[in-house]
Amino acid sequence: MKRIRSLIAGILAALALGALVAPASAAGAPADFAQDQSRSDQGEARKEMKAGNIKTISEIERLVLPRMRGAEYLGFAYDATARAYRLKFIKDGRVINVDVDGATGRIISRSR
Repeated sequence: MKRIRSLIAGILAALALGALVAPASAAGAPADFAQDQSRSDQGEARKEMKAGNIKTISEIERLVLPRMRGAEYLGFAYDATARAYRLKFIKDGRVINVDVDGATGRIISRSR
């Protein structure tokens, strides 16, 4: 189950990054950038978790999911530069992004 969740999260992260990179790739930037970035961030997250510098996604989800009643959890992405997780939800047809500090589990921001 954990492997499936991780796979789905990776796919969602790649899709989200692909949407942001699409205009650049149309202008001649490498099409593999989003995929490479996603792999890099996942590897960095693993290293940071093993070193004890950030919380696991399970810990983050235990902190955030109860606060998002009525919203469907779509998955997460990890930003190695910011050392933050972005959890994605949908409620009433709107996507809600919740950014969480990877070290503390504190919510940094939430879109509406």
